[in-house]
Amino acid sequence: MTDPIADYLTRLRNAIMAHHRVVEVPASNMKKSITKILFEKGYILNYKFIEDGPQGTIKVALKYDPQTKQNAIKSLKRVSTPGLRKYTGYKDMPRVINGLGIAIISTSQGVMTNKEAAEQKIGGEVLCYIY
Repeated sequence: MTDPIADYLTRLRNAIMAHHRVVEVPASNMKKSITKILFEKGYILNYKFIEDGPQGTIKVALKYDPQTKQNAIKSLKRVSTPGLRKYTGYKDMPRVINGLGIAIISTSQGVMTNKEAAEQKIGGEVLCYIY
């Protein structure tokens, strides 16, 4: 697998389109950080890190609206790829849907949202857009 973050986002996207409640993905530290951000921002219902074998897995419980059955995540878009990395400074931080969505940035201080990176005045690699 050449792009594990794109695989993670694709597994989430496919589970959402199939209206699954839970999706399992192979774990890594980057994926764990992205999952924590998704939970903190209210895009997923819950998550659990399972340490089985050398890699482990992440169980992600997807969040749906009870009345309309709509998912909290409307779009997941990978920005920086292994073939074309996208970096940004804190002054040029991307705004997703005019501030309604989030961009996940990998910085020297760890993985965080675009708003947190702008507040701390640090730039980094733009991993994905979520809204």
